Amino acid sequence: MKKRSNAPFFWLLFGAGGVLSALLGSALVLITGLATPLGLGLHSDFMRYPRMLAFAQNFIGKGFVFVVIALFAWHAAHRIFHSLHDVGIPHGTPSKIVCYGSALLMTLVAAYSLLRIGF
Repeated sequence: MKKRSNAPFFWLLFGAGGVLSALLGSALVLITGLATPLGLGLHSDFMRYPRMLAFAQNFIGKGFVFVVIALFAWHAAHRIFHSLHDVGIPHGTPSKIVCYGSALLMTLVAAYSLLRIGF
């Protein structure tokens, strides 16, 4: 009998994070890293704290922030895990625990933080 694998679950999170980062990652970097700080085409208070807090307290905004953080973390963890072989670190259980454990920790911290700021 063939042993069941948990790999499809991690590939699902990796794929979803990859698609999300490909579609939104560049835009997020452009908006938060370049356009807003340099004042390129955006209103001066576009990303002020009260406005971002209101966005993160909104149910849809909270979901968007959580999905972006969680899927980016899982995508990065999976990519790092499979890149460890290139630098000479074996694909053992400790590597899985460190990589996927860090993604799980980031997901839990994001969920806790978003719930903590309220609705």
